[in-house]
Amino acid sequence: MLLSAEESQVLIVDIQGRLMPAMDGPERVVERTAIVTQAARRLGIPVSASRQYPIGLGPLVPEIEALLEEGETLDKTAFSCAADSGLAGHVAGKNRKQIVICGVETHVCVLQTAFGFLAQGLNPYVVIDACSSRKAGDKSAAIDRMRSSGIHIVTSEMVCFEWMGEAGTDAFKDISKLIK
Repeated sequence: MLLSAEESQVLIVDIQGRLMPAMDGPERVVERTAIVTQAARRLGIPVSASRQYPIGLGPLVPEIEALLEEGETLDKTAFSCAADSGLAGHVAGKNRKQIVICGVETHVCVLQTAFGFLAQGLNPYVVIDACSSRKAGDKSAAIDRMRSSGIHIVTSEMVCFEWMGEAGTDAFKDISKLIK
């Protein structure tokens, strides 16, 4: 199933300052998440973010924090955003069936979030190049498990081009510059 800008929302999971240095390829995760977020903004797609136990893991990284607006970031202690009543209600309130997920760690919070929202009737799309774990093998196992359970595994470019749907528009020109 292709992504639709009208049916999508973005959820950024736990891209926090104290957590990211331990991840495999943290710069790419931040870069790709920023591209998805900026494309979503350009197309009017809602964006939300979670922070896992911010007292211990700190705020979101500055590059992502700068792209978010007041009220879009919610704190949690549950690993799954779908298991946190505040975040689950926030996501449900967007009334969009497709949830595009970026974040860390792929095999813990991202996986549990994707499965949780799948169980709640949403269609999760996990952006593989905007996710990471400390160990590449953990990420790989999580991606295999999610894919075999019907969770869509996509790349940041797939997301952007599916949202746009066609070339030759002002949105295409703007978002193409982000991708290059």
